Amino acid sequence: MPVNCETLTSKCLLMKAEMTNTKSGRREKPKDAFQDTDGLYDPECENTGIFKAKQCNGTTCWCVNTAGVRRTDKYDTDLKCNQLVRTTWIIIEVKHTERKTPLNADALAKLIKDTISSRYMLDGRYITGVVYENPSITIDLKQNSSDKSSRDVDIADVAYYLEKDVKGDSVFLNNPLNMSIDNEPLVLQNPLVYYIDEVPPEFSMKSLTAGVIAVIVIIVLAIVAGIIALVLTRRRKGKYVKAEMKEMNEMHRGLNA
Repeated sequence: MPVNCETLTSKCLLMKAEMTNTKSGRREKPKDAFQDTDGLYDPECENTGIFKAKQCNGTTCWCVNTAGVRRTDKYDTDLKCNQLVRTTWIIIEVKHTERKTPLNADALAKLIKDTISSRYMLDGRYITGVVYENPSITIDLKQNSSDKSSRDVDIADVAYYLEKDVKGDSVFLNNPLNMSIDNEPLVLQNPLVYYIDEVPPEFSMKSLTAGVIAVIVIIVLAIVAGIIALVLTRRRKGKYVKAEMKEMNEMHRGLNA
């Protein structure tokens, strides 16, 4: 398909190209914020480059948002995804490596905003916040469908480019992310991305990860072990009291004799 060199390539097409070539915080999150737990997959894209609302892998299907992130449980091919739900808010958390000089929060926020605007061509009005709590940096990108014009870069594409830049796997050939402040490089690491859709996700208890299930099992086992220990302790105490009473009775009989 034709490529427009004046804007970013969509995340959906980038993921598809990657699959083709590889087939060999700190701040409290909003209630409906969720992460991408599936990673890279071979997506179905519309002719415009956006994700199709329904994605499948063989006989397993699920619904995604405009960032291509699964927002439902996985079902069979009969699943209906009536619309592509828009991701209106993306929270990106990164940390910077150890520095010789401390960072000024205002200077850092300006650097982050300028870098995102120039490198990813995102209109600055969609960068709604940069919060710094050493060494964590939280970046808020917000973009409602009513605000976004056809010429505006999508925040989901920007988040994807930025995440790959931080991981050292830049989409820009021979042009890695380089930032510096106070004449010292600013090196980012450990990116975490959270998505908030205009409609809450539809996950059930079946979507609990193995890690969460393991924690629940450990807690249950700990409670059971505590109950067993308590019962055994009371039994031993009861036997001790009975033995003590028996010895006392024998002593009284000996004295009476």
